[in-house]
Amino acid sequence: MKRLLRAVLVAALLPLAVGAVLLAARPAAAASLTRVTNFGSNPTNLNMYLYVPDTVVPRPALLVLVHYCTGSASGIFNGNGHDYVTAADRYGYIIVLPEATRSGSCFDVSSPAALKRNGGSDSTGIMSMVSYARQHYNVDPARIVVSGFSSGAMMNNVLAAEYPDVFAAGSAFSGVPAGCFATTDGSLWNSQCSGGNVSRTPKQWGDLARAMYPGYTGGYPRMQLWHGTTDTTLAYPNFGEEVKQWTNLHGLSQTPALTDHPQPSWTRTRYGNTGTQATVEGVSIAGVGHQLPMNGMLGYAISFLGLDGSAPVRSMSVNICPPAGMVPARRSRPGSSCLLATLHLVRCAYGAHTYVFTCAKHSGERYGHIDRRDLFVTRSRCPSS
Repeated sequence: MKRLLRAVLVAALLPLAVGAVLLAARPAAAASLTRVTNFGSNPTNLNMYLYVPDTVVPRPALLVLVHYCTGSASGIFNGNGHDYVTAADRYGYIIVLPEATRSGSCFDVSSPAALKRNGGSDSTGIMSMVSYARQHYNVDPARIVVSGFSSGAMMNNVLAAEYPDVFAAGSAFSGVPAGCFATTDGSLWNSQCSGGNVSRTPKQWGDLARAMYPGYTGGYPRMQLWHGTTDTTLAYPNFGEEVKQWTNLHGLSQTPALTDHPQPSWTRTRYGNTGTQATVEGVSIAGVGHQLPMNGMLGYAISFLGLDGSAPVRSMSVNICPPAGMVPARRSRPGSSCLLATLHLVRCAYGAHTYVFTCAKHSGERYGHIDRRDLFVTRSRCPSS
């Protein structure tokens, strides 16, 4: 009888023991794409998705990743935008993924409401998502960036034009200039623009973007632009028009500071400076249509946006001169004056900010920095930690 009872108990307890072993062996839930509701003002009923990696740095960057027409948050997350996800796991930044819910799943970059700051269209809802992420994840406000593909690239440019005080940089794959898709008949598609038949001067493009945030006098985000030369969906001439717009917004010449070929079929032009985080960068891909990004391209975008841990640089024009009595790191010319300076915001290794003033009148005149105690000093680099 005892043997029978023992056998029954063993048989009864065995599944529990096996279950306990399986539970113990099961790994902790990995980070995944999560939908967020009730995130704030959302006049066009967008969906918000969020990716928070298992390990987030104390003051993470925030990437707004915007999908293409017919796309979805999960489609770009698991598809041609996945290198951004892998990099988030490595570098500890957060990704917000807006999702259009209207027929065709395109973002509105055409209506009058879409082309005005806080105008009440898709960009308004996306900015609510940004605010939500900032409030809940201690996002570094100096490291909020945007990237998009096709319709998302057009939204990339619109967001950067409407909210230049929020975004530090953008990377647009196969887009058009901000405002190029404008319509007044309720249509979200502009065939003249998509066909590459809208050409304006740099100033006209710049003024169109500036009109999206009237009265703003600050600087604009750095911008990286990608396009395939055989694109027939958003025709290749739009690439040159985008370059016109963003160089004008930064007060730059149309003449590149650097032209090179990172890959045999790529032609890269940099404007304003020649480094990885140039003020404006264009990458033209020969013989490729409307299928960007392709393998390896997002690695370049990640570096440009400063998502790989490199110190992000934000440049803006400001009407300011070095404070009275400040000794320049390099002597100014006799009788020179500084009426307009360029302010470069650099994040130092220990997490403080350093502001570098460079006189526009005599390029290369570098004045003092603000150290961690917010005291003006005359170093020519970030203070050591």
